Amino acid sequence: MSWINDVIYVRRGVAVQAVAGSLAFLMAGAAWSAPQKDAPPARSAPVPRAALLPKGVTLGPSVEGITEYRLANGLKVLLFPDTSRPTVTVNVTYLVGSRHENYGETGMAHLLEHLLFKGTKKNPDITSQFSRRGMEFNGTTSLDRTNYYEVFQASQDNLDWALQMEADRMVNSPVAQKDLASEMTVVRNEYESGENSPGNVLFKRMQSVAYDWHSYGRSTIGNRSDIENVRIGNLQAFYRTWYQPDNATLLVAGKFDANATLARINRLFGAIPKPKRALPQFWTVEPTQDGERSFAVRRQGDVQIVAVGYKIPSDLHDDAEGLGFASEVLGDAPNGRLHKLLVESGKASQVFSFGQTGYAPGLQFFGAVVKKGEPVEPVRDALVDAVEGLARQPPTLDEMERVRRSYLNTIERSLNDPQAVGVALSEVIALGDWRLYFLSRERLKTVKAEEVAASSSRYFMRSNRVIGTFVPDDAPQRALVPAAPTVESVMKDFKPAASSLVSEDFDPSQANIMKRTTLTTAGGVKLALLPKKNRGETVTVSLRQHFGDEKNLFGKSAVAGLTSAMLMRGTTRYSRAELADAFDKLKMAGGPNHFQTTRENLVEAIKLAAHVLKEPAFPALEFEQLRKQMLVGLEAGRAEPQSVASRALGVHFEQYPRGDIRHANTLEEDIEDIKAVRLEDLPTHHREFHNSSPAELAIVGDFDPKEVVSLVDALFGKWTAPANVAPILGKHAEVAPATKMLDTPDKENGFYVARMNLDLNLEDPDYPALMLANYIFGEGGLKSRLMDRIRQKDGLSYGGGSDLSGGDFDRAGVFMISAIAAPQNLRKLDGAVRAELARAVKDGFTAAELADAKSGLMQQRLQNRTNDGVVASGWTGYLYRGRTFEWSAALDRKLAAVTLPQLNAAFRKAIDPAKLTVVMAGDQSKAGAKATGTP
Repeated sequence: MSWINDVIYVRRGVAVQAVAGSLAFLMAGAAWSAPQKDAPPARSAPVPRAALLPKGVTLGPSVEGITEYRLANGLKVLLFPDTSRPTVTVNVTYLVGSRHENYGETGMAHLLEHLLFKGTKKNPDITSQFSRRGMEFNGTTSLDRTNYYEVFQASQDNLDWALQMEADRMVNSPVAQKDLASEMTVVRNEYESGENSPGNVLFKRMQSVAYDWHSYGRSTIGNRSDIENVRIGNLQAFYRTWYQPDNATLLVAGKFDANATLARINRLFGAIPKPKRALPQFWTVEPTQDGERSFAVRRQGDVQIVAVGYKIPSDLHDDAEGLGFASEVLGDAPNGRLHKLLVESGKASQVFSFGQTGYAPGLQFFGAVVKKGEPVEPVRDALVDAVEGLARQPPTLDEMERVRRSYLNTIERSLNDPQAVGVALSEVIALGDWRLYFLSRERLKTVKAEEVAASSSRYFMRSNRVIGTFVPDDAPQRALVPAAPTVESVMKDFKPAASSLVSEDFDPSQANIMKRTTLTTAGGVKLALLPKKNRGETVTVSLRQHFGDEKNLFGKSAVAGLTSAMLMRGTTRYSRAELADAFDKLKMAGGPNHFQTTRENLVEAIKLAAHVLKEPAFPALEFEQLRKQMLVGLEAGRAEPQSVASRALGVHFEQYPRGDIRHANTLEEDIEDIKAVRLEDLPTHHREFHNSSPAELAIVGDFDPKEVVSLVDALFGKWTAPANVAPILGKHAEVAPATKMLDTPDKENGFYVARMNLDLNLEDPDYPALMLANYIFGEGGLKSRLMDRIRQKDGLSYGGGSDLSGGDFDRAGVFMISAIAAPQNLRKLDGAVRAELARAVKDGFTAAELADAKSGLMQQRLQNRTNDGVVASGWTGYLYRGRTFEWSAALDRKLAAVTLPQLNAAFRKAIDPAKLTVVMAGDQSKAGAKATGTP
């Protein structure tokens, strides 16, 4: 369920609030890249000590390589130098979120976050710079804070630009009426998108029902009428009050010179005067709840959800860690109590738990997803009994250690990644002290089952309960939620732990990847081995397998999918729960075909992965659970605009018969196929098709290659299957264009998708030019032609883009465009898309656009190669196609050589707007209304 992934919370460094995403355009590049030649392990660069500090800068605490400084104007600066990757993260956190908004101003913190990407007098086009520099960027707003970050290839020019831009927009953003006019409709469209989700709607209602007075009862996205009617003066006053250096923390993490960077920060940010205003104080305290509450949301939908919420203390309170353990003991899948009670019994298809917590007392949620038409009441009653019974049945030793191990592994992985640390620290910064992240880790090591039970007993009770469904008491109890302690009292006994994590300064060029990689074979497996020193001794393994051909897989699409999905649900030696534990103990993050682990665990991890792939047990109960989850998931998409439109588009372009592995199924065909699969079909399919000959395996990271080759040969070298294996090729076909509008009743947001087939192969001379043209048109983020029109100018859509692909072994290329919009704006969106496509074909692109596209795309490709997982997957893909990273380098050279005439000629040759098929899905009762985008 995607809406569950949208509300992930972490508790005091392990868990935090969900955010209202703002500019989530991460500019995903289109390439594989590289590692580097042998070099000594890289260490974090020395940070400036007190004697070397610039004038006016004071030295603060330091923990595990992160050092705090304070400028004279009150700005906190955190420096985390680390040379393990050639990237830098710049993150600015402002201590203002939706809880600081007043009546009539809900959603204003998030709307202001959008406006800060509109530029300043000095930096008039921020998003264009992001695109040209290939930067990953975002801004997010939550209950307690707003943050902005950029992740980019390490260079002095990139870092200088990011720092001056953040210093500039801290106090010089115009927050202008003309920008509000267009951005309001974009934010409203984001609001409308959330209104499509049963889960998002349910939890917004849960917040408002749970709280009487505190601003945590308001969703960060805000109220629709507030979004539409907020005054520019209110936004400007909010900006001038909260966006000041004494209310902000700047973090720089990655590969940079600490001394020079601190001096640069002091010059740029230190020039901002210390504000004279006093920050507003908030005195509202939520009264103790005096009885259980319940509500129902009745909307169009295809699943039932039942959720229960309890008020709990601030993340600063001593109970925070115990309640975090309670959440995982109950809500984890497949080991949690709720999963075993509700999913394994067949009463529910899925369970979940998360905390919406922060600086003030928050909420703890538990819930379940129930198939439409099945009874909810037994699930609700069992859910409540299990949660409120935790105090009487404390966690077992195994449950405690499983949760503890999972939390600590998560923290360890984040500390190995400066980018992840930078973003995660925004949450604890909002609590008052970034070191809480490390304090929480130490406390997690000592939490006892009795503390978990005691914490649960204080809050998980009837009088403190709220029940929500998406379908008197003689002795009332009271849950007294304590006030938050001071940060000083929480931190008084904290002693930072020493850190000895090291890594090498790795060059991600294709030439260095080729130099550092050993290519060999083990039986039927092609191997790519790239050892390098990583922070935390991490190593990534990627295995690509190939099953069957278009003939022997005919009619087997559903059984093939279920067979693969069942591999992690039990083997001849492990149950599903035991297998999850085994992965955790070996620090394996991922699945058997692609995972990350550590040097000391690599050999056993590969053995475990081989066991999972070769010896599945296909337990009957797990099979029925999986099939039910898949059917419920399909039903959940029956009226979802994106699912409806995308499936209809696939059916329109269908050219293969029913049963062909390439056939685009209708929803009913998918349901029919899954229901038709029998349990005994799975082991038969596994024996006939699953193998590792041929296969490709790549290992990238901290490991000894001598340990690997013979091991892979023993585990995979002779694993064969009787079914023939051959590439399953597509074929190019001209399809008559069409325009369709499909009805998805009671959905606030709509979906737009368009496609034309291309006669295109990756080796075609025009392919590099088409890559660049597509980047300019719709793949390049906010400054693409498409997004500049439908978001920046017309205000029709929160998000959209284009995608162009060519065939590897065939000529089945595709060009696609997609976007979200309110149903009443879909036809206007279609007109804008067609107009921009026609303009690009008729007038072509400019030399400046081509230069920016080359810069952005090449930097993205380079940055992709700093990720071990990307490099490992890249190697398996290249080995399968008979290529190496020399092919990637050649593609870079071709991209750099594209001229403007070649670019425009290639786009005009490939793209014919008259061939575009468009499918739109939205509520037709709303689609007939007047379009609401900016003219």
